[in-house]
Amino acid sequence: MNSNYTLRDEIRDYWSLRAPTFDEQVGHEIFSEAERQAWRDLFTRHLGPGNGRRALDLASGTGVISHLLHGLGFDVTGLDWSEPMLNQARAKAAKRGADIRFVMGDAERTLEKPESYDVLVTRHLVWTLVDPRAAFREWHSLLKPGGRLLIVDGDFVSDTLVKRVIRFVEKLVPGLAGAPHAPNAMRETHERILSRVYFSKGARAQEVAALLREAGFAQAIIDRDLKPIHRAQAKNLPLLKGLERATQHRYAVLAVKAST
Repeated sequence: MNSNYTLRDEIRDYWSLRAPTFDEQVGHEIFSEAERQAWRDLFTRHLGPGNGRRALDLASGTGVISHLLHGLGFDVTGLDWSEPMLNQARAKAAKRGADIRFVMGDAERTLEKPESYDVLVTRHLVWTLVDPRAAFREWHSLLKPGGRLLIVDGDFVSDTLVKRVIRFVEKLVPGLAGAPHAPNAMRETHERILSRVYFSKGARAQEVAALLREAGFAQAIIDRDLKPIHRAQAKNLPLLKGLERATQHRYAVLAVKAST
């Protein structure tokens, strides 16, 4: 492998390969109005009304979260470093007539102007970060005084009793847990990447909150009440996958930059 090919390059290329099927998966795209409303409620609860405020959707993928924020009245920029993801996001915005700016960039090194956003949102990004300390300092710098960062993430790594039961049942009745999200080769790439990121043992809410405070945020508040989202998603998942989702360590963390 090219010695200049970094872990960040590998992460970018992995998600670029996942782009064609990204919107087919529960937890990526939204498949019901109940789930869509649950996301709206989460954002409104922590970010308040859009009212034209500037929002940055970090690692925006195909623009699912960007469109939710836009629908709530935010002036949205989606940032992702996968061109295939951005192509889908831009096509989706054009089809819906949504005025969303999509730009290529590394979520850990955005190159966006300091103090240029009122809110930042990430969904399922933090667990993949190579250097969360640097990323959180960068995100803090992008926010205006009093600005808010909302992280939606989880520990998708740690083994649990439910995971062990699912593996056991799957051996007895193959296919009961549903088809895998990616071919074997891509799953192997995913495991190789996961073993080298900062949160290789799982991104726990308390550690994420502590790193946010270390990065300069005045507050970091953990919200574990994501049940409305998970209940809506479970209706579009095989039974065992729905059970796994409901019992995983998933959370939102709201971090607030000091007003002065």
